[in-house]
Amino acid sequence: MASYSSRVRLDIARWQQAGLIDAPTADMLTRDVEANERKSLSFGSILAMMAALLFGAAILIFIAANWEVIPRLVRVAALFAVILAGYVGGAVLKMRDHAAIGEALWIVAAAAFGGSIALIGQMYHLSGDEASAVVTWGAGTALAAVALRSNPLTVAALGIADAWLFLKGFEYRAEFPHLFVVMALVLFAVSFWTRSQAARHLIILSVLFYLVLLVTRYDTLQVAIPLVVASVLLFIAAIFAAGPVDRILQLGGRLPLHALIGFLTGLAMIQFELADESSYSSGFAIASAVALAGIVAAIVLGGRESRGLRWVAYAGFAFELAIIYVVMLQSMLDTAGFFLAAAVLLAVLAFIIIRIEKRMNAPDMTGAAA
Repeated sequence: MASYSSRVRLDIARWQQAGLIDAPTADMLTRDVEANERKSLSFGSILAMMAALLFGAAILIFIAANWEVIPRLVRVAALFAVILAGYVGGAVLKMRDHAAIGEALWIVAAAAFGGSIALIGQMYHLSGDEASAVVTWGAGTALAAVALRSNPLTVAALGIADAWLFLKGFEYRAEFPHLFVVMALVLFAVSFWTRSQAARHLIILSVLFYLVLLVTRYDTLQVAIPLVVASVLLFIAAIFAAGPVDRILQLGGRLPLHALIGFLTGLAMIQFELADESSYSSGFAIASAVALAGIVAAIVLGGRESRGLRWVAYAGFAFELAIIYVVMLQSMLDTAGFFLAAAVLLAVLAFIIIRIEKRMNAPDMTGAAA
């Protein structure tokens, strides 16, 4: 799929050929697109980053394999040398316009820092568990991200925080990792300094994962209902106050997409909770109706501006059909009646989607005719 800048260049050429703009205007628009284009990683840069990561892993494995024969002082010095070389070398390369390789070396240094915590802890028999080591590793990586103003290091710090959440969340004998909320807020603030929009998107999804884990420890409705309400409010704010909200959160206009995911996640929690009671309670039917109505509303209000939102809505609708069918079949309700109702709902949704798609394509058709 062509990038946004590539599509704009094609549009500029088409506008100029159609006589809508003159040559100087087309040239100015093209230069503006090139000046503000977000540089992406080339395939060679990606290979270089992968090679750097493998190189760092090879160094750590070599040190670990020869751990007993290497003097203790040399071990510590070697570990710190890898970290120092990664951060300093990456900074030098980035200043010399080798940003991708420089960022790759920073990732190597962050990985070496994590390995150093484990190896030094083993060498000196330091007390503590794996989760505490992961927290230390994540904190060090976040500090490095702030100091170097690094987008990839911010994402790496979030990945480490997610690993800690996974470790603690599934450890039922331990306290639930509520500290993750603090981590998420700190990293969200850091992402503005490091200009990491990707990290902000991943943080929101990570918070949803945190809430899913929270359901395993607490009452489902106490978690799911506030999530649904908050998601609806965020969606409304993102649609009707899109400019101010996006200037604050800087999510590239994708807050409605995240709000829809949160809405569907919360309702899925409620539906799973009420599924066993569906034969003698209308709660499941109400939750399913709210989910379907929310999907339709999301498509009508935000589907025109976001293809991703439409696809999430379509996937949500398919999930709703599947879970309604499974629950109704389990409770021995009239399957034929369900299919009739589902057919009507699907036909209505298809009609709405077709109308939306036609409206979205109308400006392009008009422009082409002009």
